[in-house]
Amino acid sequence: MNLLPPSTNHEYRGARVAVWFLGLLTLLTIGPALIHSFAPDGGASGIARLDMGDRRDLIVGVFRWEGATQLALGLAMLAVVLRYRTLVPLFLALAIVERGLMSLHAWVLTPDAGGHHPPQHYASPVTTVLALGFLILSLRPRKGP
Repeated sequence: MNLLPPSTNHEYRGARVAVWFLGLLTLLTIGPALIHSFAPDGGASGIARLDMGDRRDLIVGVFRWEGATQLALGLAMLAVVLRYRTLVPLFLALAIVERGLMSLHAWVLTPDAGGHHPPQHYASPVTTVLALGFLILSLRPRKGP
């Protein structure tokens, strides 16, 4: 019994550029996951520029928790890019949900979190729109080999 079933890459008919975009999202998920999981501050003060005050342990703990979930998602994305490309549309749709909700929370539901927006708040709306475009491309059968 193998951990991974056989590859389905030969069955994927969508645009190759959608796979490349998901690959970029994979790197942009695994990179922050490693920072959140293993940087001394989880990236909270060094990257997000959060003032942790007297709740440093709590904030770093939450960042590490996020890093663990990001790493699991990033590894699943990596498996899709490398072996299971028939799942590219599904994972692009999941990216739209994730980044769309992140955008909604950052800019609509809690727009004034002390007047501070970490870098991801700016990247999420852009990523949502791009992922939607690549989802459409991944669902269209490509012409040629």
